[in-house]
Amino acid sequence: MSILSIIIPVYFNEGSLIPLADALAKIESKLVAIGISVQLIFVNDGSRDESLTRLLEIKKRRPETIVMNHLANRGSMAAIKTGLAKVRGDCLTYLAADLQDPPELLFEMAELWQKGRRFVIRTRSTRSDPFITRLFSWLNYRIVRLLVMRDFPPGGFDMAIMDKVFLPHLLKCGRNKNLAMFAWSLGVPAEILTYHRAERVHGKSMWTFRKKINYFIDSTVGFSVKPLRLATGFGFILAALCFSYAFIVVLGKLLGFINVPGFTALAAMLGFLQGCGFIVLGMLGEYIWRIYSEMDRHPEPIVEEIHLEGCGEP
Repeated sequence: MSILSIIIPVYFNEGSLIPLADALAKIESKLVAIGISVQLIFVNDGSRDESLTRLLEIKKRRPETIVMNHLANRGSMAAIKTGLAKVRGDCLTYLAADLQDPPELLFEMAELWQKGRRFVIRTRSTRSDPFITRLFSWLNYRIVRLLVMRDFPPGGFDMAIMDKVFLPHLLKCGRNKNLAMFAWSLGVPAEILTYHRAERVHGKSMWTFRKKINYFIDSTVGFSVKPLRLATGFGFILAALCFSYAFIVVLGKLLGFINVPGFTALAAMLGFLQGCGFIVLGMLGEYIWRIYSEMDRHPEPIVEEIHLEGCGEP
């Protein structure tokens, strides 16, 4: 029997955990019927409510459930990476604990994986979120598609079933990386399904504005040099304007249009130095990007199978 590992990061979700466990129990019975068992991994990300207590209650009901606990909050991506270390399934996924991404959607995705799809995702077609949240999401993914990944799903995705071949690469993913974008960057063809993101019923979202900004920055600068190139290009334009201004000031002095003592020398010097500064900053940015690119954990090619018969290889 195949195994589906489900990682669930938990942060102030005391109200939704028991309903979530009930929903997962229902989907587990359906999955077992088609030959897929479930490994449940809950990671409490430093919640200061009763989330850990609820998780221990769930473990009593289902002893094989894995419960892990962060002593301090480190974010959902860090919690998912903690859970990845315990994955032993043939395929894996991560799931929000707030029930906005319905667990029953996993059944169709698991069926597609069972039929040979290595990467099955659910992208949001509609969502019952506050207007500001929807606006931020729309802007974020438009910019991501413009600057980072042109083929990234317009609505993004938080639900994905990945084959176990993804696991070694996900474990190497940097701590500031967006896991969904990292998985997409591996280049494995994805089976794309859509769904409606449900309204939050239990508790209050801890997805603060600061976290959204950090998420946006990680999504844009962590996967592409284009933002840096835009800034460098803007710097060269400013440098050209500074040089032009310095030239115009000197020309004005020679033609007698500027008679203020010392102004020409000061303006020309400032224009020249500022232009040189913008160029040097652009060059430094390019070198720093190359250092980052070499130090970053780039995803290695995913090898699905190897045929060595008759080659004398072990």
